[in-house]
Parts: sequence; C-alpha cells; structure tokens
Amino acid sequence: MRVAVIPGDGIGKDVTAEAVKTLRAVGEAFGRSFDLETLPYGADYYLETGISMPPDGYAMLRDQFDAIFMGALGDPRIPDMRHAREILLGTRFELDLYVNYRPVKLIDPRLCPLKGRNAEDVNFVVFRENTEGLYVNMGGRFKPGTPDEIALQEDVNTHKGVHRIILYAFEYAAAHGRTRVCMSDKSNALGYGHALWQRVFQELAPQYPDVEPVHLYIDALAMQMIKNPGQLDVIVTNNMFGDIITDLGAQLQGGLGMAASANLHPGQTSMFEPVHGSAPKYAGRNIANPIGAILSAALMLEHAGLVREAAEIEEAVKAAVMSGNVPPEIGGSLGTRETGDFIAAEIRRRGARSTVDR
Repeated sequence: MRVAVIPGDGIGKDVTAEAVKTLRAVGEAFGRSFDLETLPYGADYYLETGISMPPDGYAMLRDQFDAIFMGALGDPRIPDMRHAREILLGTRFELDLYVNYRPVKLIDPRLCPLKGRNAEDVNFVVFRENTEGLYVNMGGRFKPGTPDEIALQEDVNTHKGVHRIILYAFEYAAAHGRTRVCMSDKSNALGYGHALWQRVFQELAPQYPDVEPVHLYIDALAMQMIKNPGQLDVIVTNNMFGDIITDLGAQLQGGLGMAASANLHPGQTSMFEPVHGSAPKYAGRNIANPIGAILSAALMLEHAGLVREAAEIEEAVKAAVMSGNVPPEIGGSLGTRETGDFIAAEIRRRGARSTVDR
C-alpha cells in the first residue's frame, strides 16, 4: 500500500509523525507493507518556492498513490492561507472526494461534556457532501472596501452531487447494520437548492426498507445532538452544515483532538486527515493530542480493506484512553510522542498475542 504523507504545518507535523509510527507498528505486527512517502507541501515549501502544489501535483497524488494522509494546514506567515486552501480544498475538488466521512464515537464517558452520557449514547456517523455547496467559491464582491460593498456567495447543489452523497449514506447504513438515516437541510428557508435534497432523499429512501428515513432541519438537528445524541445513527447533509455539526460531534467525543475523518471517492485514491487546526503556537512542544490523526490512519486502513488492522488501532487507542496514557488535554500526563509510543506498543502487543492465538 503506497501512501502519500503530507504532514502540513504546526502540530500537523507532530501528530502525523505519530500516525506514521502507528502504521509502522501495524506493519510489523501484522505483516503488512506500507510504502509511506513524505511530501513537502505546506507553509515552509510555499514560502520557499511560491508553490502550494506543483502543476501535476493532484494528478500525481491520484495516479501514483493508493491513499493520502494529510496533517493540519495553516500558518500565520501566510495570512490569506492560500497554500492551505490549494492543498486541502484543491485535493478534495481535483480528486472529486465527494464523501466526507466523520465517525462520532465516544470512547470514555468522562470525555463527553454532556452529563450522564456513555459510549452507547454517542456513536453515529456523519456524511458531508464535500465538493459542492457554498465551498465552490462562486460569487464575487462589488465595490469592496466601501460602504456600498456587495458580496455574493453562491450555494451550488447539483442532482449528481446530492444523489451520490445520499445514496452513499443509505448504502453505508445497509452495509453496516445502521437502522436510521437522517437527512438534514434548511428547506423551510432555502427552498430552491434544498428542495433538491428533499426530492432525492424521498426518492432513494424506499429502496432501503430496513433503514428508517428521518428528516431534521439543521437547527433542530444541532439541538437534538445535545438533547439526545443516542437517537442518531447516520446523518447526511450538505457541505456547510456538515462542516459545522461535525465539530459539534467532535466535542461530544472529547474534542477536535479525538476526531478522525476521511475524504472519499469510492474506488479511487482518497484522503485521510485529523480535523483539528495547525495550532502553530503549540508546534514542536510535544503537547498535541495525536489520537485524531491515529484514528484517521485507522480509517485509511479500513477503507483499503484492512478491517482487522484498523480495528486493532482502535482497540489500542481505547486502551490508551481508558488507562490514561494520553496527553493532558484528555486527562493524561503523556506527551504527543509518548502517547504514540504507548499506542504503537499496544498494537505490537496485540499483534503478538494474535499470532500466538493462531
């Protein structure tokens, strides 16, 4: 399995190193070969060369690698964050990674800010349409910087884009024993584009008789995520709304440092990343939480069909969290590197035990 590793900026470099460490431990423990090639793209490269991504960079990622692992991007030395948009959003759009997959899974009840909630109450997935909506950057500004300034931002929804993400959500639910798909929009106020979401959802739902279709307006969904997250199973929504509610979901599982994500195009090279920021002031201080990055590596293996290996990473992470061998951010006392060391050692231990059991 050949993987392009783009560590990014700030703590992206710190946590990506631990994800790589974890993948190497999986390779050693389970006899897997991972060809991990580190690529330099990020703020330092941009400041040195003026290039965010080479002209053939997206094609190279698509054609020469099986997967892409990307760390956080963002650096105050580049105030407009152009490099981050071109690397991250550029990869999503150029590789047509239309599925943003965010599992929201609580490991330890003490990490949830809601009182009285346990792991069974916070265990759902969000599928966010990843290539359309307000993020296509259609629109413009007229008379900028004046009292008469006008700014327009277009929300683009195509039948193709809406159909394939809702279809993916239903297919995922059916394949993984999930019994409910909730589609969220704001069709009561945004009647044109979101009417399309309503129509496609209503057309697809009858094809999955074992999956209950549910609709919630986005404001109601946000309320229900706090009031009763246990009712949620699979959520599908648009680009902007998905961006917002997945951060809310991350807090339910212990913060952005715990959150993993995948940017997928089924059957093609896809990208995996933790979703926290680059936090430059914490870079190199050995205090960042690497668990979101490590769990993103697990998603990468799962998507590649290495389900057992992905599950072993998840179990090793659970062991670290439950035993307190984690950073102070989530109640432990270890540094970034030491947390990665513990999880890698746990993977090797579990792999050795598995070999003995066979």
